[in-house]
Amino acid sequence: MPNARKIINDPVFGFINIPKGLLYDLVRHPLLQRLNRIKQVGLSSVVYPGAQHTRFQHSLGAFYLMSEAIHQLTAKGNFIFDSEAEAVEAAILLHDIGHGPFSHVLEDTIVRGISHEEISLMLMERINREMNGQLTLAIQVFKDEYPKRFLHQLVSGQLDMDRLDYLRRDSFYSGVTEGNIGSARIIKMLDVKDDHLVVEAKGIYSIENFLMARRLMYWQVYLHKTSVAYEKMLVSTLRRAKELAGQGVELFASPAFRFFLYNDVNREAFYANPECLENFIQLDDNDIWTSLKVWCNHPDKILSTLSRGMVNRQVFKVEVSTEPIPQERLEELSQQIAQELDIAPADTKYFIFTPRIEKNMYDPADDSIDILYNDGTIRNIAEASDMLNISLLSKKVKKYYLCYQRLRG
Repeated sequence: MPNARKIINDPVFGFINIPKGLLYDLVRHPLLQRLNRIKQVGLSSVVYPGAQHTRFQHSLGAFYLMSEAIHQLTAKGNFIFDSEAEAVEAAILLHDIGHGPFSHVLEDTIVRGISHEEISLMLMERINREMNGQLTLAIQVFKDEYPKRFLHQLVSGQLDMDRLDYLRRDSFYSGVTEGNIGSARIIKMLDVKDDHLVVEAKGIYSIENFLMARRLMYWQVYLHKTSVAYEKMLVSTLRRAKELAGQGVELFASPAFRFFLYNDVNREAFYANPECLENFIQLDDNDIWTSLKVWCNHPDKILSTLSRGMVNRQVFKVEVSTEPIPQERLEELSQQIAQELDIAPADTKYFIFTPRIEKNMYDPADDSIDILYNDGTIRNIAEASDMLNISLLSKKVKKYYLCYQRLRG
């Protein structure tokens, strides 16, 4: 059959083959194409200017790794029907389809109480109706309702293709080489035992490297103090915009963005009112940035100050501590900011944040990484590894951040 596939050149993995049919139709679908307009790592480019890659690129990369994983698992005698392979590839292609711009910022501000995973599922069901049920199997795998449970683990688990791609890709684009995991070797070491994904014993060092790389990427990229501060600025800006909208103040916004600013959209509303989803799929990074540019000149001092900070990269100052921030320090900062910006002390809440971030890189209760030995026995990575680090990775790291408006002088 001539021209039975499309080839896309990816900077991380090289040529990716998209077979014609369902998978190609999904790649071309407007809801997946929308991810071309949403950055994968949100505001991390404030620290790493190269990190401009999109959620669409990530979805394609995760799809490529999934096709490699299916190939490896079948080569080892694990029986996977073509229909199951296509379903799990479709599920990974669509796993991020419910992300909005600056995903977690949005979940904290203008769309409350509903996660991107729930929205992904709503959109998958919508595409399934359009495509006369061709995604039914993919949705079962995505929801972990399919008898072969290991297929779901490939989409969502400790060693899922989502993680294997984003660590490789985010490392590549940010230039943080420590995050560059050996995804090809990890996939080569995968097998299935008792319907559960396992890793062959000779792959143990690749897994240790993967867990260490994940830790480095979290603290060096995703939770970098400047990225955290920039994200808090955007949360603050959107909260102020939402408050002003609630008071009936006129704000510039695209029709879709305006819908979320001027309506209270929570989880119940999202499921009950079809307009929520219709407007959500019109949103991308451009809606937010365009509004921020216009809001730089808004008469509301709080909104314009925050928007100018976002647009001109005048990021909040950040201090990181292992102890909670003393109340006296917060009161002193509040007075200084109120004085300098000439705003009411109560309004300084938009310019001071004290997030506490806890992260452990490996939680066996979540979904253990199991090592398969030649004699057929299985041990958890935390027991199997001779690295002290794995037990350390299970410990929660707690950091207290103090983000606040920079003061002159």
